[in-house]
Amino acid sequence: MVQSINTNAGAFSALEKLNQTTKSVGNTTNRISTGLKINSPKDDAATLAIAQRLLGDIGGAGAIKSGLNYAQATVGVAQVGAQAVGDLLTEMKSVAVQANQDGLDSESRAALNAEFNSLREQVGSIVDSSSFNGNNLITPGASNLDVLQDDSGNRFSVVAQDFSAAGLGIDSVSLDSSANAASALTAINTAINTASTQQASLGSSANRIETQSEFTTQLRDVLKEGVGNLIDADLAAESASLQAQQVKQKLGTQSLAIANSGPQHILSLFQGN
Repeated sequence: MVQSINTNAGAFSALEKLNQTTKSVGNTTNRISTGLKINSPKDDAATLAIAQRLLGDIGGAGAIKSGLNYAQATVGVAQVGAQAVGDLLTEMKSVAVQANQDGLDSESRAALNAEFNSLREQVGSIVDSSSFNGNNLITPGASNLDVLQDDSGNRFSVVAQDFSAAGLGIDSVSLDSSANAASALTAINTAINTASTQQASLGSSANRIETQSEFTTQLRDVLKEGVGNLIDADLAAESASLQAQQVKQKLGTQSLAIANSGPQHILSLFQGN
């Protein structure tokens, strides 16, 4: 004769539900502690893969941003030097104009020539000092600055400009005679025009770098926000859910205790007889 085995079906059901609730509490607690709703591929493999690719893009944007910051500083130093040279050229023109006056005595001409030469020496000093981390864009023979603008490898060049006295064509002029003073004034006017054009080129490059830098910053911020939307947990919602699950867990424990106590009551009836 086959005997049936009586089991406590109510207790098994209560235990299964309690285990499910306990697992949910653990998962919610983990999301709250890490701040992430996706912590491993088992949570959501597809979304995690997308997030990891975006994190790679964020890292690339950060590297591009660092390079642009370096380029911005290098061009900025060059612009400061170029502006200072431009100011000196204006002063040199003033001296040259004075040297072209009629009836200038030799002592006055010598003094003007000495001042002119001193200003030219300052041009050389400024050009030599306009360097950032060893990179000088306004010295003779300077190389163009190659700037990486995105993680696809696209680049643009900041064209170096020669602001030296020789580069501006004023290295050999003087005011020691009336004829030389006239030639010097012509050379200075040409140098001022050349310097203005070169400053405009540096300014254009600086604007391009600044625009690219701002775009890269915005791109990185958008990517970070996108990753956050994909994997960050809503802590307010998770906290509320945890409280509800903990209440459910307590009720489940009580239900299991009640279900387990049923057979004991029945057994006590037989023991009482």
